[in-house]
Amino acid sequence: MRTTLHIIQQASTFNWNSLINQFLEKMKKNDLSVKTINAYKHDLSLFVKWIDTINPLKNLHALTEIDIIEYRQHLINSDLKAATINRRIGSIQRLCRWAVEYKLLKEDVSKVVKQINITTRGCPIGLKPAEVQRLLQTAGQSKHGHSKRNYALLHLMLQTGLRVNEVAELKLKDIELGERSGMVTISLGKGRKTRTIPLNSKARRALKLYLNSKNRENSTNSVFISERQTALSTRSIQSIITELAKRANISRIRVSPHTLRHTFAINYLKQNPSNIVQLANLMGHESLDTTAIYTQPSMEDLADNLELMAKG
Repeated sequence: MRTTLHIIQQASTFNWNSLINQFLEKMKKNDLSVKTINAYKHDLSLFVKWIDTINPLKNLHALTEIDIIEYRQHLINSDLKAATINRRIGSIQRLCRWAVEYKLLKEDVSKVVKQINITTRGCPIGLKPAEVQRLLQTAGQSKHGHSKRNYALLHLMLQTGLRVNEVAELKLKDIELGERSGMVTISLGKGRKTRTIPLNSKARRALKLYLNSKNRENSTNSVFISERQTALSTRSIQSIITELAKRANISRIRVSPHTLRHTFAINYLKQNPSNIVQLANLMGHESLDTTAIYTQPSMEDLADNLELMAKG
């Protein structure tokens, strides 16, 4: 089969942009998220910029293992985090696998390049019960008519573990509230996958108070809105949570939307120790490995256990 992909190899000057654009189009057809596509584009553009400076290629067949190994060393010398380096190398490896599939490369020259070992972390840190109560109390005291909105926002995130971008994109049609049950539907989660999460009584009660308030009359279809009746952006939600944590005098950890997500996951597994698969489904994780980190003991748990041993 002869396609436009093969024409790239015949050009006198190698067209990286054309190659990468075709690769990204294929990734879009594989239903990868916009965030993932943009990450590939960013990572590959940095690699192209580097290799055009160090060793310009006439065609993709000229790409070698040494090129990628040297780029990996360049990233290491740049004092980047191991996760960032691994992601950038991973983007190149994904491109190479695709290029082999379409016969733009005879063999995958990236497969021998190893990623950097990342030190195993303990469980992410969440909020303690007393901190949660202070945060909710502070939200309920918000001024300018935002008390019910902020209270509902926190409860929803603490009781469902939604990502901040998922909260920002919520529409009224995505939420169902009954007397004894309720649910929220995430239509475009990570990987553009849909999932439905039950709402417990605390989340239902907070959402009802907010959605039935006068501030919601004749407003946009977005669930969480600003004074201007426009949807709260991801950045706005982050700012709200940061400010509430500051006013609640929570200084033990830095509080962000992801902290609320961690808090949900930690509390869920404390109450349901063997239900890691259910937690993965609730949080929209593509791999159980991602969820498994919540099964690791935190440094605080380890310290508490050692204190108990000392007292015993």
